[in-house]
Amino acid sequence: VYDLSHPMHDAMPVYPGKGQPGFSQATFLESDGYREMRMVFDGHTGTHIDAPAHMLKEGKTLAQYPVSRFSGKGVVISVPPGTVHIGLSFLKAREREIAGAGYLLLRSGWSRFWEEERYMEGFPVLTEEAAQWLTTMRLKGIGLDAISVDPVESDTWPVHHLIFGADMVIVENLVFPPELREEQVFFCGLPLPVRGADGSPVRALALITG
Repeated sequence: VYDLSHPMHDAMPVYPGKGQPGFSQATFLESDGYREMRMVFDGHTGTHIDAPAHMLKEGKTLAQYPVSRFSGKGVVISVPPGTVHIGLSFLKAREREIAGAGYLLLRSGWSRFWEEERYMEGFPVLTEEAAQWLTTMRLKGIGLDAISVDPVESDTWPVHHLIFGADMVIVENLVFPPELREEQVFFCGLPLPVRGADGSPVRALALITG
């Protein structure tokens, strides 16, 4: 079992313009007899999942999906270093593996910049053509080790809209440990069961079942 999730803490990176999460002690063992932490964060904090309701007026919320939607056979595809745009020809070369998966997991290595300023810019993103093709592959979702499937400077988010329009979810800010060598995994990224949520932090896992 491999953990694909970034740790959450007060100073963790957040999408530009978003507020920092807060983690504080609500009760203390010495005075209250038990410990309890208070957690305050946006739904799209850290390693998280996006539902179509995030951007589509009639899009589904996370709670409208069965829990089985958030797990399934995953194919981990490594994006070559220096890639800026993940194009159609690159994905079509792996069409057989993608077609047999529930989740396409794109490993670019960008998570190595997680707590650096450069994490927020220059990361690889899908082209609109590639995203459109992926909507025909009957995937449950797409995951990647970057802050977004669209550039941070975008204000129209075309790749998000294409993926959401196909009733797929997106998992962002994954981290692939170097010891994970396998390309075929069982992926699991369960959101919190919050009614009406358009996104939620997840504990994302890759399980090797062979």
